[in-house]
Amino acid sequence: MSFGKVLQLNTGAPIPEIGLGTWLSQPNEVENAVEIAVRNGYRHLDLARIYRNQDEVGRALKKVIPSVVTREQLFITSKLWNCSHQQGPAEAELEETLKQLGLTYLDLYLVHWPVAFEPGNGLVPPHPTKEGEALLDMKTSLVDTWKTMIKLKETGKVKAIGVSNFTIEHIKGLIAATGVVPAVNQIEAHPLLPQDDLVAYCKQVGVHITAYSPLGNNFVGKPMLTENAAVKEVAEKLGATPAQVLVAWGVYRGYSVIPKSVQEGRIISNFKQVVLSEEDYEKVTAIGVGNFERFNIPIRFKPKWDIALFGEELEKTATYQVKIA
Repeated sequence: MSFGKVLQLNTGAPIPEIGLGTWLSQPNEVENAVEIAVRNGYRHLDLARIYRNQDEVGRALKKVIPSVVTREQLFITSKLWNCSHQQGPAEAELEETLKQLGLTYLDLYLVHWPVAFEPGNGLVPPHPTKEGEALLDMKTSLVDTWKTMIKLKETGKVKAIGVSNFTIEHIKGLIAATGVVPAVNQIEAHPLLPQDDLVAYCKQVGVHITAYSPLGNNFVGKPMLTENAAVKEVAEKLGATPAQVLVAWGVYRGYSVIPKSVQEGRIISNFKQVVLSEEDYEKVTAIGVGNFERFNIPIRFKPKWDIALFGEELEKTATYQVKIA
């Protein structure tokens, strides 16, 4: 089992250290995965509108509330998608999410990306003249969207608000304009992408970090981190799986961590926590030195988002920059 540890958000609310991610799950897999997870002790579920599986999560929740847990014992996160960054669409999307899940409130609602799409033409609206590209909304700023999120929180249907995939500059812009500090920044975080400057800044201003893709991924054809020799060596020493070591690496850094799986054995295994010594932690950290890799970059999505978010070399060809304010 996990250690059952919770971390505290700047709202005072507790967030369980280990959660279940639901990204990149195939249709009809997530209902079973969520039910297995909750029955085996998970209390933190990470969801999003764009994952197109929240209705399945809702069916699973009906099976476990109240027979296994009360609603109050679960910490449920969802995310506002890019096509709903404007106030009317944002309100409608939150209502749709709550309806899909069969809930009256979310514990945490995140702005999924610092990118707005033109609303009204599906989740990823096609660009009318550039084939293979999404149609961006460059009028709506991050501050505009954050002000909308603040209003959503005031309805009581969202207990805390935060962001995802945001940089230091993005978060600074939100705080400068509104004085409201995000509760969470959910970011891609693994030994190949430590983002030490961002982590230090978030700690300084009181933004909790949730790590997604803690095991890395194979979007770009690189070997999985679970196959890395150093990770396997530490795992063998601890009598753990490589995935448990990578989750423990994120925990060592103060993150909540949301490994994704739909396989019962792995769901249960990922929840069994191990503790890294400083030596183990440094050994795993060292695999990212001179070997930086961000897997999740929208300019290489299909359809492509023609916007630079992170200052990556790959993004230098982008037409647009993020509109903060």
